[in-house]
Amino acid sequence: MRKKGELEDFQKEELEIIAEKIKYLRIKNCYSNYEDFAYDADIARAQYGKYEKGANLMITTLMKILKHHNMSLADFFNMKIEDIKD
Repeated sequence: MRKKGELEDFQKEELEIIAEKIKYLRIKNCYSNYEDFAYDADIARAQYGKYEKGANLMITTLMKILKHHNMSLADFFNMKIEDIKD
């Protein structure tokens, strides 16, 4: 039985995809490390680092990250993970 607040496997998998995408966007936008991006985006550095490793994040935080990349939620979720792995 799952503990309260523990993520299910499918949730962990989706968060890993989100993490890969936000890391890709950071690197694509010439940020060599997550700390510089977090600082510019006004997100706690340690917390942002966790997001790139698949930590759970609020949708408003994702919106803040995407705003810094001039990207909509729709465009973000339409990004194909296969395209960014090449």
